[in-house]
Amino acid sequence: MSPKMRTEYVCQNCGRRSPKPLGRCPSCGEWGTFVEEVIAPEPPRGARGARPSIGHAPRPLADIPAQDETRWAVPLQEMARVLGGGIVPGSIVLLGGDPGIGKSTLLLQIALELARQLRVLYVSGEESEAQIKMRAQRLWRTPQGRPRPFPEALYLVTETNLDLILTFVDQLRPQLLIVDSIQTVYLPDLTSSAGSVSQVRECAARLQALAKQRDLAVFLIGHVTKEGTLAGPRVLEHIVDTVLYLEGDRHHAYRLLRSVKNRFGATDEVGVFEMHDRGLVEVPNPSEVFLAGRLVNTPGSAIAVTMEGTRPLLVELQGLTSPTAFGHARRAAIGVDYNRLLLVLAVLQRRLGLRLADQDVFASVVGGLTIREPAADLALAAAIASSVQDVPVRADVVLIGEVGLAGELRAVGQTAARLREAAQLGFRAAVVPRRLRRQKHERWPAGLEVHEAATVRQALQFAFGG
Repeated sequence: MSPKMRTEYVCQNCGRRSPKPLGRCPSCGEWGTFVEEVIAPEPPRGARGARPSIGHAPRPLADIPAQDETRWAVPLQEMARVLGGGIVPGSIVLLGGDPGIGKSTLLLQIALELARQLRVLYVSGEESEAQIKMRAQRLWRTPQGRPRPFPEALYLVTETNLDLILTFVDQLRPQLLIVDSIQTVYLPDLTSSAGSVSQVRECAARLQALAKQRDLAVFLIGHVTKEGTLAGPRVLEHIVDTVLYLEGDRHHAYRLLRSVKNRFGATDEVGVFEMHDRGLVEVPNPSEVFLAGRLVNTPGSAIAVTMEGTRPLLVELQGLTSPTAFGHARRAAIGVDYNRLLLVLAVLQRRLGLRLADQDVFASVVGGLTIREPAADLALAAAIASSVQDVPVRADVVLIGEVGLAGELRAVGQTAARLREAAQLGFRAAVVPRRLRRQKHERWPAGLEVHEAATVRQALQFAFGG
């Protein structure tokens, strides 16, 4: 007698399994995420205990021949920077981002560029062929705006059945496969619907095995949840080699392509693009762009140098204080961590004696960027102090440092790289935390006056011109 089919309830957010439906997931805390899935019967005991065939025997590491790293050049230099220098054959890359942020546009641009030297298969499960053709006609133009002939090695198919997609791969033998998106692809063998935890996990595992066997580079587009994380099981991020996020505010033109995992390059690397009517355009010098509309000698403005991976970026932080009209003062932060803002306000009020309890405080990062590191604390403190005292910060100074609860300044990493970027953009002074020990090989850039401060008070005195 064959074993009976059984059902389980699986959380579509974290993958927790339960024999009965639950309103709230005990693991992730989400409500209404359990979906019934049919579990295939287990194999017989004898078959389950059989020893699988072994394709390779263990070998000493010293006996394994070394292979040169091969990468396919990517015409978009910002994309190549995030990937670590190019596309590695046999790698699988996952690209996530908010709806409408430009994920499909970016990968279609990559497909059009690489199809001039590689065979590319673009699989779409969300759009029709006509829609993709219209977008490609808009993107694939000369600098003068004239349409360009499409590469003959770019193939397009709209399909969601993974078995059929693998059949197309066998027929065309592409070198690059793009799947838009992994949540729309399904395996007929599984009874659950497309986008479920089981389907996403199994489809990604099949594509990973295909990529490794044939040296096929695979790009997957992934949906994100309302919290901004990739939808589906967490194992999806473990299966792939590289995880990229396309970030940015839909109301701003700039997009940041961030690497959070990369087995072939540096993590937390960032590429900067600007959205145009002809797609995503590279921004080779983002610091200069972010500071283009800056008003100098204006109270409430300070320049911070933040590190995005190995790239230093100069950004403008703005602070505004206004007497509150209600009983409780408001605090608002855009682009900076709200808790860091509260910490900086407490230090300014307690250690420097600034009166902020009856002031509404607003902090913002210009350009729609989001700063995650504490090295911008000093610039944030200077912008707020400048606004409340109505005294502008020196226009030619950058501020670098983490603010401690005692009012001290703490050192941050890669200070020399930050200062070199500031000097290249024409800044003539910088405030950095005082350090007891400095590396012998570390030298400050020529022409840049570097002031080392031990406390926030000393740093602001220099930033306000004494």
